[in-house]
Amino acid sequence: MNQPLPLQDRVAIITGAGSRGGQGEAEARLFAENGARVVIADLPGSEGAAIAAELGDRGLFVDLDVTSEEAWTACVAHVAEHWAHPDILVNNAGVWLAKRLEETSAAEFRRVVEINETGTFLGMAAVVEGMKERRSGAIVNICSVAGMKGGGQPFAYAASKWAVRGMTRVAAYDLAPFGIRVNSISPGVVATPMIGGGPEELERLASFIPSGRVAEPREIATVALFLASDASSYVSGIEVTADAALTA
Repeated sequence: MNQPLPLQDRVAIITGAGSRGGQGEAEARLFAENGARVVIADLPGSEGAAIAAELGDRGLFVDLDVTSEEAWTACVAHVAEHWAHPDILVNNAGVWLAKRLEETSAAEFRRVVEINETGTFLGMAAVVEGMKERRSGAIVNICSVAGMKGGGQPFAYAASKWAVRGMTRVAAYDLAPFGIRVNSISPGVVATPMIGGGPEELERLASFIPSGRVAEPREIATVALFLASDASSYVSGIEVTADAALTA
């Protein structure tokens, strides 16, 4: 007798999943392989529509600006009408800014915070009422090892990821009575388009990692799959550091 897949027929919104080679795309494909109906939520200029089409009837592209409360409301309403209220949210969308405090303008700081931090807040706020009604749900917020230490980190990016770690823990505590689990992943260096500089830069970064290599996006996606599934049914309010001992 065939066993049901870990995410059988669950509806998952994954933000920032329209970037080829990114963590979001890897999560979307892995979730679909494991039975989920996956919403690729990204900007219209992304590859989101094409990626959703490649997932067949398990994929749906929704145009989403994560910094807009109205866009989030429309996204969740569209998903609920098309399939059902989302069971899973992966707040994956994010931007990188490799600048120190004194190099960062106020406009740059606000942009990073709006996407990485406010976007995560708006996403959780948009799905939580429906999850509370169902008394179930799983939220996975993508943080970073940059939000775990101060030295050597880009200022605005690190600040936004520190905030996401805090929001994850508060939300997990507040939402536990409603059967909603909230966890986060803090990846180390991952071979995605966000890391500029090509193979040479990835090789340089790998030299700082005890394992001697950077992560592949699917390796982070497997952690998200665990946190989104019933395999982690008693896990909430934690952060999984996926960095091959970089911060050990």
